[in-house]
Amino acid sequence: MTPQNQAVVAAGPKYLIRQVEPGDYEALRAIYASPLAMAGTLQLPLPNAELWRKNLADQPPSTRAFLLVAGTEPVGHLGLWPLQRARRAHAASLGMAVRDDWHNRGVGTALLQEAVSQSDNWLHIIRLELTVYTDNAAAIHLYQKFGFIIEGTHRAYALRDGVYVDAYAMARLHPRPPNPWLNRDMQQARSV
Repeated sequence: MTPQNQAVVAAGPKYLIRQVEPGDYEALRAIYASPLAMAGTLQLPLPNAELWRKNLADQPPSTRAFLLVAGTEPVGHLGLWPLQRARRAHAASLGMAVRDDWHNRGVGTALLQEAVSQSDNWLHIIRLELTVYTDNAAAIHLYQKFGFIIEGTHRAYALRDGVYVDAYAMARLHPRPPNPWLNRDMQQARSV
């Protein structure tokens, strides 16, 4: 349910994207409890609502977390965490999940589009980075559609259902950084 004082970040014909609020912990727990969402992230089975409540309450102020709501149902989440180290302040990591029954309905695309737009136009983020399991073809395709490239492979990255699985390190660089010096350097790097 959207709180009355909550600003809508983006809206489409059948959904709205808004900032996550502390009271959304049950919605997040439900999204990440769905089997495919849990298997595609680092979440554990049978998530605890209280842990989600504490997690939301303890987020750094720079965190941007979006919830996609279809009608009155929260069906997707994306978190964007600007890195806190001074020399990596130009970068942010992201993670996302879509409730299983909402896969292949544009939820991931809408959330990622919003995250990329805010990163490029409002947050001065030059580099977005993420990890994705190598067997998650749909997610990899989505990220590539938004300009993410595979930078490497983490072997035996995580234990999932009794098996160690690999993950790709993927990143996207801002295509037109706002700083003219960065623009020049990025163009030179691409031409090499």
